[in-house]
Amino acid sequence: MRRNIYLRTIPIEEALARVVAKLDRKALVGVERIEAARAAGRITAEPVMARYSSPTYHSAAMDGIAVRAAETFAAREGSPVRLAQGEGFVFVNTGHPMPATYDAVIMIENVVMDGETATIEAPVAPFAHVRRIGEDIVATEMILPRHRRISPYDVGALLSCGAYEVAVYERIRIRVIPTGDEVMDFTARPAPGPGQVVESNSMLLCALADEWGFACHRVPPVSDDPEALARAVAEGLASDAHIVVTVAGSSAGSKDFARATMERVGEVLVHGVAAMPGKPSLLGVATDGKLLVGAPGYPVSAVVCFERLLYPLACWLTRCEPRRRQTVMASLARSVPSRIGMVDFVRLAVGQVGSRYVALPLSRGAGSISTMTKAQAVTQLPAEAEGMEAGAVVSAELLVDAGELERTLVCVGSHDNTLDILADLLMRRLPSIRLASSHVGSMGGLIALRNDSAMIAGAHLFDPASRDYNFPFLTKYLSGLDVTVINLAIRQQGLIVAPGNPLGITGMAALADGTVRYLNRQRGAGTRILFDYHLEQAGIEPARVSGYDREEHTHMAVAINIRTGAADCGLGVYAAAKALDLDFVPLAQERYDLVIPTAYLDDVKIKAVLEVVGSEDFKTRVRDLGGYETAWTGQVMQPGMGLPDGE
Repeated sequence: MRRNIYLRTIPIEEALARVVAKLDRKALVGVERIEAARAAGRITAEPVMARYSSPTYHSAAMDGIAVRAAETFAAREGSPVRLAQGEGFVFVNTGHPMPATYDAVIMIENVVMDGETATIEAPVAPFAHVRRIGEDIVATEMILPRHRRISPYDVGALLSCGAYEVAVYERIRIRVIPTGDEVMDFTARPAPGPGQVVESNSMLLCALADEWGFACHRVPPVSDDPEALARAVAEGLASDAHIVVTVAGSSAGSKDFARATMERVGEVLVHGVAAMPGKPSLLGVATDGKLLVGAPGYPVSAVVCFERLLYPLACWLTRCEPRRRQTVMASLARSVPSRIGMVDFVRLAVGQVGSRYVALPLSRGAGSISTMTKAQAVTQLPAEAEGMEAGAVVSAELLVDAGELERTLVCVGSHDNTLDILADLLMRRLPSIRLASSHVGSMGGLIALRNDSAMIAGAHLFDPASRDYNFPFLTKYLSGLDVTVINLAIRQQGLIVAPGNPLGITGMAALADGTVRYLNRQRGAGTRILFDYHLEQAGIEPARVSGYDREEHTHMAVAINIRTGAADCGLGVYAAAKALDLDFVPLAQERYDLVIPTAYLDDVKIKAVLEVVGSEDFKTRVRDLGGYETAWTGQVMQPGMGLPDGE
């Protein structure tokens, strides 16, 4: 089957300019008059003029007495002026119209009353404490200019001056069409099988559209059939939508029909942008002048298309500037590679370490949905860069409120399922603490502490010579850094195998002949170091182990590969095997600790961690995972302690 080819991969800025040059926004987006009371978020299509002044009358600005200023000029301390009620003054409250012939207000606390006579010991100037007619707004003057996004504050001003209706541009309407034989309609709440995915990109766009102030309508998924897709696009163009979006089918595969469909109904202007993810994005203009967008099928790629292409174009159609997110400068906790010639969008978890922000680069896959929920920021690596080294300072575009960064605890190191419990209990506190963790292995965690790129590291490094945990490595790699070591749990490590253990694996000897497909952890991981130790004890060369060079970064990733048959076994914690109903061959008990620079012990985030870890709620939930002991949980560890009871 014939495959597509990209027209030409071009920078995002050039792609936007090319589409803007072809769109006729005056013809495409109309103007309507709506009630000012419901106009917040809309864009003014013409200047808004005041019908009435504000205030519409001279009014008292204070509680007190209204007087004629000239009659107070002689008042002095010790030589007061006395005014009779009804002749020389009248009582007024804030906001009341000024009585005829009176032109000033004296605050009530500056007046001494003697029956119906007011004694005044200081003069007042004309119109003192008086809001004059038109002091704020004068009838016929402009309240809002053209092309202004109406704010909630603007609504109050419009109503106060009688601008009860305003002319605004139509709300941008988007029709989104998910495509693909493999996608399942989420409205049926399906359980996907092999080769199937639950369709979510369309509702992701709809949620973004709500946030942007646009209206988005999603239709059920369309199969990978050129005629079916053509009919769906034709229906979208016949609707009241300004923009028709197809999701998936924009790449260069043999079943990617978005480009061909776009060519049937209009002109393809862009097929491929110089960005990763997001490269397969399509842009075009239909013969009726509507904007056509072909978004990639992978979620993170689709988001780049939505946010970097569709959003600015929709804003241009309604004559408003795209909202800009707040940015902070953050130091990368580890190196990030990138591809020359492509702008690389990297999602980040960001937290405050000491007086600076530290960013943890998240997974780079275009299909990594979890990175969108974990990310607090995104940075752009320029097209001319080959990557960024650890410690490089980047501009991080915030996806959350800046205040959240101060409440984010950066944790780098070994993965353990108990960290999820810790993260949940920290978020239940007031104020909540967010745990941003990066699973780079125990050694990676120590290096992050050494570089002051984290406030806490998870480690379970076993030293065969001393039979102790972590401290021999702290002496070697963190010399000069004062740290406190807190035990999180004692956990059981072993070989995770398929249900029923069909290969009859009973220990390391099963790996000796290379018939068992093993799945390893990454270099520097404590589990990898433990595995190498047991290989040496069993007299097995790593080269003899089938799959020794295949790596995963978490216990759960190892477990799911075994569950799906991609591997026969892997070393991991019992809790991961239990979570996925796998069998488990015990190999060793080990100690998992939290390593914390002592200088950070007084930080509110670290205090929260110590409080949670020491709680019975935490210990109970850890034990419920299975394969964990909590006898030392929350205790400060010392060199030589090893395991409880000398295990």
